[in-house]
Amino acid sequence: MRLTLYGRTYCHLCDDMAAALEKLRDSLAFEFVIVDVDADPAIEARYGDLVPILVDGQGTEICHYFLDIAALKSALAVK
Repeated sequence: MRLTLYGRTYCHLCDDMAAALEKLRDSLAFEFVIVDVDADPAIEARYGDLVPILVDGQGTEICHYFLDIAALKSALAVK
């Protein structure tokens, strides 16, 4: 599954979530891309201060601010 992490380049919470996802990527079999919300006014308007926000391939929110591993596993249908 491909996930999207919306964040900002100067956001320590975004960096923390990206690092946590990187550690789990292989064991939970997912890929993720990072999108800078400040690069697109429409994305910034949509997510604003919710960053970091992790969404699935359909755009459904998995979690925001901090990585919720249980929610991630549920989204990936991992037990």
